[in-house]
Amino acid sequence: MRQRWLGATGIRVPEIAVEGEDVHIVGENRVRVDDHEVEALFLSAVDDEDTLRENHVRGTPVLVRAETAEAVSAALEHPEVACALVPRDRAELRDLDLRQMKYG
Repeated sequence: MRQRWLGATGIRVPEIAVEGEDVHIVGENRVRVDDHEVEALFLSAVDDEDTLRENHVRGTPVLVRAETAEAVSAALEHPEVACALVPRDRAELRDLDLRQMKYG
């Protein structure tokens, strides 16, 4: 399982995480990973590059909700994104072969 940094927290998370299993949302802008709870930004798309960049510079973790393979891939093309967050009923997305999707 590939991992990424959760913003500037020093915590590593799966690059594709299942909400409620790998990563727990504990408030409107808080996330819990293992025993760590931190402030985070949740997005449903990565079309606002300024928001991605600003939060990355501040060290705020950016998590993008994704329900399709294409949305997961689009989110993870941005280094500012800590992880693509998929719903439990789409947990199979955790096993995507992103290299195969991109390069064939």
